[in-house]
Amino acid sequence: MKTWFKMLLKTLKVFVLFTGCTILFYYAIMWLNEEYAEYHRYDEPKGSAIKVTTVEDNDNSGWLDRLVLFYLNGE
Repeated sequence: MKTWFKMLLKTLKVFVLFTGCTILFYYAIMWLNEEYAEYHRYDEPKGSAIKVTTVEDNDNSGWLDRLVLFYLNGE
């Protein structure tokens, strides 16, 4: 009888520990979600930022140039 009671008590401890850790993890994820919900990473930069890339619009590039570009960039 005592062994069943000890086993039930240990099982209950594990269940409570697992449930507590799961609830803690859930609320930590919810806190992180709220923390970064208002984070606008695509806003215009502030200060003296400069543009480091240019967009080239080459309509006269042939298929061979496009193939070489494909192999060089891996895109």
